[in-house]
Amino acid sequence: MTILALGPEGTFSHELAVRVFPGPVTLVPTISGIFSQVEAGVSNGIVPIENSEAGGVGPTLDGLLQHAVYITAELFMPVHHHLVSRVPQEEIEVLYAHPQTHEQCSRFIDDLGVPVIHTSSNAASAEAMTGSPKSGAIVSRMTAELHILPVIREYVENNPSNTTRFVVISNQRGDERDCTKCSILVDPEKDRAGLLYELLGIFATRNISLTRIESRPSKRGMGRYIFFMDTEYTPAWEDALLALREKARFRELGCYRELKVPAWM
Repeated sequence: MTILALGPEGTFSHELAVRVFPGPVTLVPTISGIFSQVEAGVSNGIVPIENSEAGGVGPTLDGLLQHAVYITAELFMPVHHHLVSRVPQEEIEVLYAHPQTHEQCSRFIDDLGVPVIHTSSNAASAEAMTGSPKSGAIVSRMTAELHILPVIREYVENNPSNTTRFVVISNQRGDERDCTKCSILVDPEKDRAGLLYELLGIFATRNISLTRIESRPSKRGMGRYIFFMDTEYTPAWEDALLALREKARFRELGCYRELKVPAWM
C-alpha cells in the first residue's frame, strides 16, 4: 500500500516512511496536501506532530482540526543532524539549514559563527550548498547520502535525545485492538472560570493519564482555543468520553498503538 509523506526526497518524513512501510512512498510537498489527499481517500499518510526540542508542529495540528481524518498509529524517530560540506569546517563562510533544523542545532550554529540562510527543506539545503563554494549545510544522513555529500561533523543537534513523534493518518478509524493511547480534539466553545480544571478532572478521577495537552487558536477570535489531548488508554476511556460530552464539544481522533522504527541501514 502506498503511504504519503512530506517531500522532497531526504526529509525525515521520507526517511521514516522508507524505514517502516514496505510499499511505495508518494512524496507530497506540504503537510496540508497530505491531509487533503488522506481525507479524499487517496491513501494513508504519515506526518510529524511534535518534536522534543521545538514542540508541536502547527500545520499538523491545523490539519487535524480542519480535516476528517483519524490517527491510526504513532512512531518515535530519533532525529540527528549532520554538517556536510566540501571544504573543512573552518573554511565554511555560509550555512544552509531548514528553520526547524536551525532551532534544533542552534548551539552548534552559534558556535560556527557564519551567516545562516534558511531553506524550505533538507533537500533544498543540500542543493543550495552544492551550488555555493565555501558553504555547508545541516541535513539528515539520508539527505547526505542521496546528494553524495561528505559528512564532516556528525550529530550537531542540541540534544542527543532529540526525537520527533509522527502519526499515521487515515480517513477511516484504525484497528483499535491492543491500543495504548487515544487522542481527542476538545472545543469548549464558550470559556468560563474553572473550565480547564473541570476537563482535566474528568480524566484524573478515572486515573487516566494525560500524556500531552496543547492549545491551538480556534480562529473564532482572540482568546478562543481548542485543545488537543493525548491520553493513555484504559478501560475507563469510554466512560470519560460520556462525562466529557456534558462539558464540551469534542471529536475523537482515534485510539492506536506505537509502531517500532527499524534502524537506518
